[in-house]
Amino acid sequence: MSTIAQTTGGADPRGTQPRTDPRAWLGLAIMSLPVLLVAMDFSVLYLAIPTITDQLEPTAAEQLWIVDIYGFLIAGLLITMGNIGDRFGRRKILLSGATLFGLASVIAAFAPNPEVLIGARALMGVGGATLLPASLSLISNMFPNLRHRSLAIGVWTACFAGGSAVGPVIGGVVLHHFWWGSIFLLNVPILLVLLVLAPRFVPEYRSGTTDPFDVLGVVLSLLGILPLVYAIKHLAADGVDAVGIVSAVIGVVAIVAFIRQQRSAKHPLLQINLFRLPAFTSAIMAALTCMMTLGALSYLTGIYLQSVLGRDVLAAALAGVPMAVAVAVFSLGASRISSLLGTRGAFVTALLFAAVGNLGLLGLGTDTPLWIYLAATTVAGVGYGIVFSLVSEVAVASAPPERAGAASGISETSFELGTSLGLALIGSLATLVFRGNSDGRDFSDTLGETLRHATQLGSDQGGDLAQTARTAFVDGLHVAVGTSAGILVVMAAVIAVVLRRRQAR
Repeated sequence: MSTIAQTTGGADPRGTQPRTDPRAWLGLAIMSLPVLLVAMDFSVLYLAIPTITDQLEPTAAEQLWIVDIYGFLIAGLLITMGNIGDRFGRRKILLSGATLFGLASVIAAFAPNPEVLIGARALMGVGGATLLPASLSLISNMFPNLRHRSLAIGVWTACFAGGSAVGPVIGGVVLHHFWWGSIFLLNVPILLVLLVLAPRFVPEYRSGTTDPFDVLGVVLSLLGILPLVYAIKHLAADGVDAVGIVSAVIGVVAIVAFIRQQRSAKHPLLQINLFRLPAFTSAIMAALTCMMTLGALSYLTGIYLQSVLGRDVLAAALAGVPMAVAVAVFSLGASRISSLLGTRGAFVTALLFAAVGNLGLLGLGTDTPLWIYLAATTVAGVGYGIVFSLVSEVAVASAPPERAGAASGISETSFELGTSLGLALIGSLATLVFRGNSDGRDFSDTLGETLRHATQLGSDQGGDLAQTARTAFVDGLHVAVGTSAGILVVMAAVIAVVLRRRQAR
């Protein structure tokens, strides 16, 4: 057992709030480690994809699966793993997930082909799905003082937002010195620290509930998400065919069945009724939208910086620092912005900042000065940082107290699912434009493959093919960020109307 008790007794000097054991802050620092890792591993591959493409030669579909199978499994299993932690012990599931995450990271580091790497990333997703809900739910037990608990949740959120933003930077620096698999080995020593220290400084907790698992809900949710995303990628890469259509139909039917089943289930995986709350729905949709657009932006610009502008991986990583700093700083300062502008004003302002940043990327070309990229992504980072910090607070606060746990799980799921949907939907849109703008030339599935083919041709023919491919990729990037900006503006307008109506009641 932990040396920290669940400190529910004792009052602070004012006699109004129970005290927090000072060692709980060390426990929070320890639990922040897996949060950083899980968030980083969403984005750490963005700058590594060109190198992985050269080494493992994945197809366009395999390339996207390498990046986003991790996020889809996390999103699909988060609420389930949260329920398992409640029953069998949150610290126990935290340590089990960390062990699986570490072992899968080692497999990924030495993957000999795309199939093994995709499988390892899938196992990392299963492990990551245990780490996030376990760490966040333990905070409520470790911090009985409401003010301290609010600060602890803020730190947790900042770690998640900052980890997602800093992932490409760290990945780029590591790739500059070592081979691509080293980005996964970074996880191992950090997880070892967690495994050694958590039993001492993180308390165990279990709810003792005997409610049955919603196994059917888990199956239907995954059966809906994965085939539908596969269909989107397949149709973007290969055009309309029977495989794409059948996969899409299976996904849509399963999602409809999932929603119907959740409405009638006695112990549902997803609390559908929470979406009747305007503030809750606004927060979830804002998280989903921002993670979609940020995921696509980070993935596509990582390729742009290296394969179009010709920057090495270290230069590309350093170019991501301003946005990472903006996300972290404004995530921590979001509460002050919310107090000045109100929740509605903060959400709308943040979404518009993110939209303006995406629109700024329309100025990118095949030989654009780097400052345009830096300015646009920094502005976008301001907006994303504010939204990330507000979402968890607003989603949980808007739900009834007895549903706060379910609201937290849905909030986390929206972050993970948003990243993966962005890569699948907006990333596939960019791929479709890239291949459609080939001007009859022999383009491969990806820009990296096309450039590699160009080097095998003569200087005149190869140079012409490479320039056409880079221009086509920039065209796809423009369509992607323009679409992202439009989605963000629409979401800002929807939230402005929905929350205004709520305040008027």
